[in-house]
Amino acid sequence: MTRSLSGFLNPISLLLFTSFACAATVTYDFNITWTKANPDGQFERSVIGINNQWPIPTIRVNIGDQLIVNAYNGLGNVSTALHFHGMFQNGTTNMDGPAGVTQCGIAPGSSFTYNFTVAQPGTYWYHSHVRGQYPDGLRGPFIVNDPNSPFKDQYDEEIVLTLADWYHQLPSTLLKRFISYANPTGAEPVPESALMNDTQGLKIHVEPGKTYMFRVVNMAAFAAQYFWIEGHTMQVIEVDGVYTDPMEASMLYFTAAQRYSFLVTAKNDTKANFAIVAHMDEDLFDAIPAGLNSNVTSWLTYEDNADFPQAKEISVEDLQPFDDFDLVPVDKMELLGEPDQTVSLDMIMDNLSDGANYAFFNGITYVRPKVPTVFTALTSGEMATNPAIYGVNSHAFVLKKDEIVDVVLNNLDPGKHPFHLHGHTFQVIARSQDDEGVYANNVTFPKIPMRRDTVLVRPNGNFVLRFKADNPGIWLFHCHIEWHMASGLSVTMIENPLDLQKSLTIPEDHYKACKEANIPTIGNAAGNTKDLLDLSGANVSPKPIPAGFTTRGIVALVFSILAAFIGLAVISWYGAAPLGASTQVAAEKEIAEAQMEHDIARGINTGSVPVSH
Repeated sequence: MTRSLSGFLNPISLLLFTSFACAATVTYDFNITWTKANPDGQFERSVIGINNQWPIPTIRVNIGDQLIVNAYNGLGNVSTALHFHGMFQNGTTNMDGPAGVTQCGIAPGSSFTYNFTVAQPGTYWYHSHVRGQYPDGLRGPFIVNDPNSPFKDQYDEEIVLTLADWYHQLPSTLLKRFISYANPTGAEPVPESALMNDTQGLKIHVEPGKTYMFRVVNMAAFAAQYFWIEGHTMQVIEVDGVYTDPMEASMLYFTAAQRYSFLVTAKNDTKANFAIVAHMDEDLFDAIPAGLNSNVTSWLTYEDNADFPQAKEISVEDLQPFDDFDLVPVDKMELLGEPDQTVSLDMIMDNLSDGANYAFFNGITYVRPKVPTVFTALTSGEMATNPAIYGVNSHAFVLKKDEIVDVVLNNLDPGKHPFHLHGHTFQVIARSQDDEGVYANNVTFPKIPMRRDTVLVRPNGNFVLRFKADNPGIWLFHCHIEWHMASGLSVTMIENPLDLQKSLTIPEDHYKACKEANIPTIGNAAGNTKDLLDLSGANVSPKPIPAGFTTRGIVALVFSILAAFIGLAVISWYGAAPLGASTQVAAEKEIAEAQMEHDIARGINTGSVPVSH
């Protein structure tokens, strides 16, 4: 990393950061590579690291800095991309990172530069936004320091903790088993372990009487985590980059992608050490494998020679975290006005004609378009305001400048799901408990709602989010369980595309990345430049199940043909140890061949399905 001083970039920066004499340009040079790791001490496997190291670096900047990340794809066998989770990317939507949305994936042997102003303080993270990659290890903390934090004088030191779930097989390979005719019920892979700072048994030294600010990020692919520190209370002061009035908590619940910052004051007595516990939410798992340890334990260390006690046993009934809905932002932003547009989303998990499980909003499962959505918006003129040109399976909603938008989500599924909106924080103005069904529009909204960028919907429940469309760009709204994102649980917000055409300039290296990956950068979702409403040849999902053909019928059919493929598929999915990039390529090839043979045998025309590059 290099760090150099520069002047403010524009008048807006000058207004935002008048407290600084000058901003810095912070540069990271990342070679994204395969390496080896054994973080839980049970199994060494290939992981995606940076500069041949894993865990990957923590990005640290100050508010107002210009961040430059020069990313080189040294993986050799797959494309990649980086998303800076929680960054608004005002004026730089093309730096947001989702491949096929705001950029082309970075092909093996290619480079790509991310360059944007960091305009907001808080606790964030960065990760791959290519399916199945970030649980392979390509995820790390992103910390934005704020010299004007309202809590800067209330703590002595800062501690960054990450939570994660960990798989012994390559998640990019597990994904092939998850979205498969052999898994029609959609059972997600259960992780083998939980990690804290990408290890287990971490010891965090503290000094008596000092106050520490903990920044905690859940970087999990799947598992939410209950979190507590035995013998201590936490004062929550930030969620997802939003400062909050302090609120005491004895236990926190982190869905995948959520962040909390909180203050902990060390005891004056140094005779004992105390367990820091994260416990994976087993409600998310269809089945709990024998021997699974859902806990990861670290310790607040007062005395190195004292005992390091095991975490105390706790019952399911005792897992009672505080409710983030009650948090009050420090800035006291009041409830936004009545919505100009309401995006209503009914969420289900179901099967399509290939027998595999998918995730749906309003009957549509997301499929990446042939032309990344940002390029369609930039090259379609006045037609950019027509959601049809972005393709059925991009599931686009066009937002007008500065309109107030409500997102009403009805979870018609018995599982918990964390949802994240790119480019914004949102006000959480309504959220049901379990099994309350479809939103009934009979809730009194809080005067000063809690704000964050990732929120949980309860099983068979609902929520209502509200935000202002004041950030022109292309923004995904999606479930942050990686298995569900890959199976299509996403929509695209096209925000003020006509202003975007006037204000956004795409750097030449971004176009070069598309050229090297043979991805078009003009036209509608199908790459059609003559008739933008002609979506012939667009990437689409498999066809719906024929009428009368139930999921139970799919299960019966699957088991009738499994014997023919057991030798090939099971060896690929369960028996092959993850030995590196070559094994990953071989496993994907074998499974793809098995799927193709199966489809040919059944005479299914599945259309174009998303491909993991």
